Amino acid sequence: MSYNEQQGEFFSDSLVKEIKDKFYHVDIDPITNKKRLFYDNSGGAFRLKAASETFRKLDELPDCPEHGNETAKWLMDIQKEGYQSIETMLNIDSGSIVTSLTASMVMFDMVRAVMENVRGSNVVTTMLEHPSAYDAMVSYAEKTGKELRIAKTNPLTGGVDVEEITKLIDENTCLLCFMYASNVSGALLDEEKIVEQARKIKPDLYIVADAVQHAPHGIIDVTKVPVDGINFAPYKFFGPRGFGVGYVSERLSKIPHNKLIAKPSQYWQLGSPAPAHFAALTEVINYVCWIGEQYCSSDNRRSLFVEGMNRIKLHERALMNAMLEGTGKVKGLRHIEGVHAYLDCDDLTKKDFIMAIGFDNLEYKKAVEMYEEAGVITFERLLSSPYSSRMLESFGLKGAIRVSPIHCHSLQDIEEFLKITETLCSQSHS
Repeated sequence: MSYNEQQGEFFSDSLVKEIKDKFYHVDIDPITNKKRLFYDNSGGAFRLKAASETFRKLDELPDCPEHGNETAKWLMDIQKEGYQSIETMLNIDSGSIVTSLTASMVMFDMVRAVMENVRGSNVVTTMLEHPSAYDAMVSYAEKTGKELRIAKTNPLTGGVDVEEITKLIDENTCLLCFMYASNVSGALLDEEKIVEQARKIKPDLYIVADAVQHAPHGIIDVTKVPVDGINFAPYKFFGPRGFGVGYVSERLSKIPHNKLIAKPSQYWQLGSPAPAHFAALTEVINYVCWIGEQYCSSDNRRSLFVEGMNRIKLHERALMNAMLEGTGKVKGLRHIEGVHAYLDCDDLTKKDFIMAIGFDNLEYKKAVEMYEEAGVITFERLLSSPYSSRMLESFGLKGAIRVSPIHCHSLQDIEEFLKITETLCSQSHS
């Protein structure tokens, strides 16, 4: 099936309507009851109704899934189905699943296990990393006495060039940690080439990857990109909060780690996981497969999931192209006087749908406030924030307004945002 890889391909209007109906609060703020455009999906994400409803139903049950009564066994089957859903999403058939309260906790666990048990005098990460990965690398490098090497960002692309990472790796490197996509610029790192080139330098190098930002926007394939560890956050992927998920390769799963003594050596779960979380995640995977079914017919769940994620990616890319270039009704960010799309990228295949923008005559925080008054929720990234300063400084930016729509939005939503943006520009000049 052919489609426009560079500029993406919109969902049909009827499919957009069906998609919006499957989520809570897409167009209306339930607290203020006002119409709004929620463009802060990098901070969270819309909640899939089926995921929330399934979670609530199962969470009400008192039964322990590891016990022997009938309902407990049913809950255990639900949990097993959740594991299979994670395997479908990541395309894994070995290794172990890791869960915790947050994806950040999963990352700290993976980094600690490698740093404390694998020989090597240095570790490598990038300046682009989220604090959950960057701080884990800093903390355990200090505790284990390993040199921390940090790859520079590319201030033109908003990403990190492969060569900047690989030039820091040598035979004494024990761990590489990098992220799939930036939650500031949306820039995609070339994960396949990074892993391939890094392992050419050191074949047994341990590699962990942060996929929290990328998971709702693109395909993850651990078979194709064989990292030793990866994490994602279901709450950014249309599911509930309070759940972080990861995968560790077979060799990483065998490294000493915190575990209950009675459990197998490769088991990474601590305590009893909640079946409700797994059931909700299964509903998310079901939803993506449902999108896939609109475009292809297959009995293979992974194939449907891949098609669904591909279509999500293409719709978001079409929305992103419209936001940058405009439509017949409104100018795009690249053409509105007084506003700038930072870290812009001509090749939209190298970017997830996150925009970092700024105004000539509006401070970032003030612009975010004005957007909210106009019915658009965005988020300011400032040098004063410990979650933003390292990345912004590396790009040579004093700040940015992060605009992060998602595939639930329509072309009309983008056009409304652009009209509001143009109005803000004119107000800032008056």
